Amino acid sequence: MTQKTVAILGLIVCSLYFATTVAFVVTGSNPALLLFEIITMLSGVYMVFLVAALPYTQHDKSKIPRIAAVSCAAACMAITNIVHFINITVIQPMIAGGVEVPDYLKLGLWPSAITATEYLAWGLFIALAFLLSALISKPKTILKPLLFLSGCLCMVGFLGVMFNEYLWYIAPLGYGVGTIVICIALLHQGSSHQEVLPQP
Repeated sequence: MTQKTVAILGLIVCSLYFATTVAFVVTGSNPALLLFEIITMLSGVYMVFLVAALPYTQHDKSKIPRIAAVSCAAACMAITNIVHFINITVIQPMIAGGVEVPDYLKLGLWPSAITATEYLAWGLFIALAFLLSALISKPKTILKPLLFLSGCLCMVGFLGVMFNEYLWYIAPLGYGVGTIVICIALLHQGSSHQEVLPQP
């Protein structure tokens, strides 16, 4: 898979993410919620491909940070998929069945253990993935500052929610809007023939 393919796929995934988010906010329906959760799970998987596809320097010292960046993206994927799978298969059926589920086990409420776990994925781990990628990305490219800024926004949202729940909404600017801008930048890199996975 080339960088251009990954970038185009990212724009599609981000568009679907924002579309399903708006659909759920507007309708509040269970089908819209289910679609939103599935797209979020797929977004977690996509982040691994995105981070692996970024153009890094070929210096030997970049190998460990690169592996760490991809590992952080994989941690985000694993955590968000676990959270949403539990919400789809356990929490939502319990609510639909009339079971009184406490707020601290509901996704989207705060304070909530399951929401905090989701924030760990899209706040901390994606922030680390972007920041590590910025550290070793090719110099003199627009991707380096974009990755750094996106990582900082995710981290600020993650840390900010400890003080005020509304500060979390800074993070989506990093992993949402930031990802779109990163994908657009990737399309202009002119390196469509590079492989996603690093060569040994």
